Amino acid sequence: MITATEQSCDGQRTEGGSVFPLLIRCDSSDATLARTEAWIVQNSEELSAKAATHGAVLFRGFPLATDHDFDTFVAAFGLPNFTYEDSLSNAVRRNRTARVFTANEAPADVNICLHHEMAQTPIYPSKLFFFCEKAAEQGGATPLCRSDILFDRMTKEMPQFASDCADKGLLYSHVMPAVDDAASGMGRSWQSTWKASTPQEAEARMTELGYAWEWQDDGCLKVTTPQLQAVKRLRNGGTVFFNQLIAAFHGWKDARNDPGKSITFGDGAPLDSRTMDRVIEMAEEITFDVPWQAGDVALVDNYVTMHGRRTFQGTRKVLASLVAS
Repeated sequence: MITATEQSCDGQRTEGGSVFPLLIRCDSSDATLARTEAWIVQNSEELSAKAATHGAVLFRGFPLATDHDFDTFVAAFGLPNFTYEDSLSNAVRRNRTARVFTANEAPADVNICLHHEMAQTPIYPSKLFFFCEKAAEQGGATPLCRSDILFDRMTKEMPQFASDCADKGLLYSHVMPAVDDAASGMGRSWQSTWKASTPQEAEARMTELGYAWEWQDDGCLKVTTPQLQAVKRLRNGGTVFFNQLIAAFHGWKDARNDPGKSITFGDGAPLDSRTMDRVIEMAEEITFDVPWQAGDVALVDNYVTMHGRRTFQGTRKVLASLVAS
């Protein structure tokens, strides 16, 4: 059995009485993938609980090099796989294994803003795993931000906005391309998103989930979600700013989409741009940028922590895997 210890790292924050993120380093010079797998199996419940408490856990120094190693690492937790195929993710991704896929195919100069994974849909994972197969030559960090801390600050500084988010929820709108557009951070086609080969099949799925839609002359599809939560109550009694508000308002921009038209309150009321600028500023103030090293794994509790992607230079290969509970 391997040994691992909790250690500090540069930029680590203390939030809500716990460090963020928690760093766990493998101390065993003779560690193997099989021993790592056995260690996770033995400690999986505790590790998942630490992710919920700390918001995220960064594993460093474990003997992982390939997508299949990462698959073994994630599978050892014994949690249900949340597949990309079954998700309503906006992003174009490529599967490496049944549970491992590329984090986002968007170009290196596209900044992916902070968000909770798939919170702009009625179906979302509870936890995310990221694996650094190759760190970028420059940039490419994964920013992490605890939404419980952010919401607490919002409630104190802008109580009316925080209350409106909790009471009204949000509506998201965006245009899906007719074919996958890897040049966009939100370029997944409507066929892939809805697992549909015809407009009729897509409409049946959208009706089931309460979406509104409008077909475009060029074959693209504009969709609007049902009213979705902007604030989530956790089982432990905590409250988090659970949404894709920052990403949609600040980052949903491509050849088809204008971020100014991507999101409103659940009653259709617009969001104030100055308020949103301050929310984004507050989030950045408490954000930790994961300084990726090859072999690193980050376990992110999707209910507690937002994530994103900084721009980068060179080749960056970060893979992802999602779990349902």
